[in-house]
Amino acid sequence: MVDTKAQTPEKKAAAAPAVAKEGANSKGKSTKGKPARGKPRNYDLGNGVYRFSRTRMFHKKAIYKFLEKKTPKKVKPKKPLTIEKQIGGDKNGEKRIVLLKKRRANYPTADRVTVHHAKKCFHEHRRYLRPTLTPGTICILLAGPHKGKRVVYLKQLKSGLLLITGPFLINACPLRRVSQNYVIATSTKLNVKGIKLLGHINDDYFKRKRDKRAKKEEGDIFSKKKEEYKPSDQRKADQKVVDKMVIDAIKKHPDKKLLFTYLSAMFGLRSSQYPHRMKF
Repeated sequence: MVDTKAQTPEKKAAAAPAVAKEGANSKGKSTKGKPARGKPRNYDLGNGVYRFSRTRMFHKKAIYKFLEKKTPKKVKPKKPLTIEKQIGGDKNGEKRIVLLKKRRANYPTADRVTVHHAKKCFHEHRRYLRPTLTPGTICILLAGPHKGKRVVYLKQLKSGLLLITGPFLINACPLRRVSQNYVIATSTKLNVKGIKLLGHINDDYFKRKRDKRAKKEEGDIFSKKKEEYKPSDQRKADQKVVDKMVIDAIKKHPDKKLLFTYLSAMFGLRSSQYPHRMKF
């Protein structure tokens, strides 16, 4: 609808400044702050489908113009460190080379003492153990010469390593130290409360005794052959004692027949079997 009523000169004068103010506000908004960013030419239409393909954008951006074009490297002139100053007097040499950046007027008489925070030795570190690893848990070894075997976890040593055994009579895995990073703890557990391990079975018990290197002598340096490791008589005797206790604990289990076959069988994955989906 068109307003047919004629405006009086007083009303026209009142309306004019209001329009001017609106115009000033709109201009102020555009000048103040950052300008609104426009929509990019190539945008996602949905489900990862873009408006233009890579080939289309290659031509739109004219990338072919810049492919083999190398911009010359701008060599910045090095700022001078010194300046030559003329000095008055016949016996003064007439000039001096002065540093632009003045050196410090004074230096500390002694070096600053740096505080070295005390570091804990390895034997003082806290030992963590996964809650699934309790004495008597049957574990699957993931690394080493016995990988894939199912073994019985006995206890955690002071070094943080796990003491495990096959037993040796079932799967030929002797008493060994294993890191808990290379072990899968299963839900199958044995009651090992009656097993009392020998006191001397600790970290020192498993350390290899290496002979000191002989001094350089005349003759062939490659004549000496590398000696293979052979378990000592004490190690064999201790293995028999521990195996007997573990096998007695297995015999007390209601599913003893199943446990013997379970421990003697090797762990492996077939096609379409995923360890992260399995419940051990």
